[in-house]
Amino acid sequence: MMPMEEALTLAKKRRTIRNFDRKPVNLDEIKTCLEIAATAPSGADMQPWHFCIITSEAKKIEIRQACEQVEREFYDRRISEVWRQDLKKLNLQVEKPFLSEAPCLIVIFKQLTHEDQPGHWIPNYYVNESVGIATGFLIQALHQAGYAMLTYTPAPIHFLTKLCGRPDNEIAEMILVVGHARKGAQLPELEKKKFEELVDFFE
Repeated sequence: MMPMEEALTLAKKRRTIRNFDRKPVNLDEIKTCLEIAATAPSGADMQPWHFCIITSEAKKIEIRQACEQVEREFYDRRISEVWRQDLKKLNLQVEKPFLSEAPCLIVIFKQLTHEDQPGHWIPNYYVNESVGIATGFLIQALHQAGYAMLTYTPAPIHFLTKLCGRPDNEIAEMILVVGHARKGAQLPELEKKKFEELVDFFE
């Protein structure tokens, strides 16, 4: 077992990356990370998630083009000025080159319902919480495997259901962009909250 201080040091090295080189991922490693994600707890053990792994260059370009169209509409019509100012420190742009440059995209879907018998659909439980936990497991596993990542959530995101050929009972939660950081990639200067701001102990 990894010593806890070593685990903390490793976790603190994780950063969000937007500049990727084109070195391919090891799909066997990606599969193992997905298996780790699938061990996450879920409401009534329904496991209401599905992962689409995309390495096809054509498919990545198709997803990038659709996302950039959504982004243009978002920045032109939907975003508030306060929100725009909050995003300024991240230097975000409508263009999303990382979607076609990174070697792997993982589109994470949440399954709102499931078919318990032919033609009979029932709701899944605690879907957002369950998928959020599984995504956290996946991010940490990929980080431990040495991959750089970006969590990307175009809004609205429903178009990804059709682009990925998923059924109507599923909605995309996010795109996890996975690969290797480009040499010299620029990172924003961010300050995390202090531990004392995050935790209360009742002993």
